[in-house]
Amino acid sequence: MGAPVRYNGGHKQSAYCRDSLSKHFDFVNVCPEVAVGLGTPRQPIRLVGAAGRVRAVGAVDPGLDATDALAAYAKHMARQLGDICGYIFMQKSPSCGVERVKLYRENGTPQFDTASGVYAKVFCEHRPDVPVEEAGRLCDPVLRENFIVRVYAYAAWQQLLAQGLSRQAMTRFHARYKYQLMANDPLQYKALGRLLGTAGQASLEAVAQRYFGGLMQALKRCATRGSHTNVLMHICGYLRRSLSAADKAELSGLILQYRDGIVPLIVPLTLIKHLFRLYPDPYIAQQVYLQPHPENLSLRNAI
Repeated sequence: MGAPVRYNGGHKQSAYCRDSLSKHFDFVNVCPEVAVGLGTPRQPIRLVGAAGRVRAVGAVDPGLDATDALAAYAKHMARQLGDICGYIFMQKSPSCGVERVKLYRENGTPQFDTASGVYAKVFCEHRPDVPVEEAGRLCDPVLRENFIVRVYAYAAWQQLLAQGLSRQAMTRFHARYKYQLMANDPLQYKALGRLLGTAGQASLEAVAQRYFGGLMQALKRCATRGSHTNVLMHICGYLRRSLSAADKAELSGLILQYRDGIVPLIVPLTLIKHLFRLYPDPYIAQQVYLQPHPENLSLRNAI
């Protein structure tokens, strides 16, 4: 967010977070290294050790060990940030990198293996369902869109819980997310449906916890052109009695152009939404897939 919290007193400001996402989200700024007292500027830390025994120690003075302090702060923030709907971590950071952070040997030479930042690893272990992504990976349009879909899904589930959990409410939620789940993970969509179908055999809270965990895991899998194409064709089936042969051919042609990488997803989606305004269908009208995030974020213009 532009705060000068790096070890050298600099920052890693993201123009995308600052200029685009901040119009739709409230940010809570967190720097665990500053929070545990390392200061700014400071001696940089790095990850040293092997799998399961990774420590965050000073790059100049290995006697500086921030591992336990960072882990404790992660546990604290996992409780403190109870109302967040997503977390953007800093890539390559020994505290905040989610994955692929450089790992060093005791003698200071880099290893082939990588690890997760100490703070990020512990935070994610305590809040496994919170959507997370690294700031650098938000430059990828597919990963960016996938992350924001998950953030809004997380928020929608929290709203459901606030309004009152019931089997009927979960069933309606699942129906709304049918095509989004089919785009991300069709097998998990069916598994979640079966889970809700047997909901009467377990406590409501247990089923809800399993469902939500499965939902977030399914949405974490990025949709592909093939899976999007399949969903678009399914949705178009609701228009088959309303469209002329020429209109059907135009719509199918646009979907196939998307499948072949000629046009972005927004092109067939725009026509589909226009046609459903002309020929409304109550089931399709409730589908999250058609608008899983604000239109002016333009997330589907580049995928």
